Amino acid sequence: MQPVKSYGKAMLCRILEAQVKQLRRKHDFIIVAVAGSVGKTSTKLAIAKVVGDQKRVRHQEGNYNDRLTVPLVIFGHKNPYLFNIFAWLKIVASNYQQIWGSFEYEVVVVELGTDAPGQLADFEYLRPDISVITAVTPEHMEFFKTINAVAKEELSVCDFSDKSIINRDDIDPEYIKGYEGLSYGLHGDPTYSLRRIGRLSGEGQQLQFGSDMVRSQLLGEQGAKVVLAAYAVGLELGLDRSKIMDTISKLEAFAGRMRVMKGINGSLIIDDTYNASPAAVIAGLQVLYDFDTPQRIAILGNMNELGATSKDLHQEVGNFCEKTKLDLVVTIGPDANKYMAESARKAGCNVESFDSPYDAGEYVSGLVKSGAVIFAKGSQNRVFAEEALKSLLLDASDQKKLVRQSDYWMKIKRSQFKKG
Repeated sequence: MQPVKSYGKAMLCRILEAQVKQLRRKHDFIIVAVAGSVGKTSTKLAIAKVVGDQKRVRHQEGNYNDRLTVPLVIFGHKNPYLFNIFAWLKIVASNYQQIWGSFEYEVVVVELGTDAPGQLADFEYLRPDISVITAVTPEHMEFFKTINAVAKEELSVCDFSDKSIINRDDIDPEYIKGYEGLSYGLHGDPTYSLRRIGRLSGEGQQLQFGSDMVRSQLLGEQGAKVVLAAYAVGLELGLDRSKIMDTISKLEAFAGRMRVMKGINGSLIIDDTYNASPAAVIAGLQVLYDFDTPQRIAILGNMNELGATSKDLHQEVGNFCEKTKLDLVVTIGPDANKYMAESARKAGCNVESFDSPYDAGEYVSGLVKSGAVIFAKGSQNRVFAEEALKSLLLDASDQKKLVRQSDYWMKIKRSQFKKG
């Protein structure tokens, strides 16, 4: 079955890619591609919102970022079951209608993902007009092995893009020596920059673009960089700056990505549970540290897919846990419980470890003080840190705002944990 599946997928990819090329030849539209180790989806969605207020934009809310699904974004389709032949025939026919008929979109924003070296080269046919590279940090290390390999892969998008905008803050200067293209960041002298003003609150943060000030609901340095990438793309596309600023003020955090929610006992929950990598966890903890609050609690789940580097990287996150800034660290999952917890304890933190997110959430619920801020992050399989938040939400109806609440995902969770 596996060879048949692989062959069928490869054949579909070739057909869809050929259709994208035809669409590009027949219609005049811009492709903005977002790549990078972390922050791709939030950056993609922010760009789509900012550009979409002034141009007709097509994008996809979820993670359609592999070779098969990126063409589906461009043509506006959902991803059917691979062996649903009739669904795929319908998609191919619909694509030809768009190729030879009307295509109403001026900009398409896509996310380009990679799990192993060489996969981003599959997207060369797109020829993005603008590419944004969000970061180079450890990811899928069981396949990449070294950070050098990650850098080579992520930055390869610049080679087949007309214009690139890279985040200088989160890419080691060693990897971009000689790069003369556009950049963004909060430090140094990038092409596009901004300043963060004041402390964080439940209403977000103040950002200063030159002489202009705007309040953004996207938190911390990572939120500011998401905003800045969207701002840079908007200006590069010639959009009205005042309208860009207005849209930025209305941007909301996305599900499972630094979304602020109301918790029990007047607490705030920072829900960043969509996924986890070392750089993203550390960035999230820094956001938590920036809050002026009587109690800070971090719920940190396993970071999956780190391969042989897992021990060191979990220890690195544990070392970033500061006893003066954290009242409690709660870990979930084997490597988090073994390595991250051990390092956090050595750093002087109060640490509790759990195998189940439900047990973790119930434990924390009995300790939350008035005005506390709770940060939660973790990978998916055997972690699902979003489930820990169900015991902590002020309004149970907000559970539907958490990630992975469909019947499909809940069935997986029930198979892995006693509750769910």
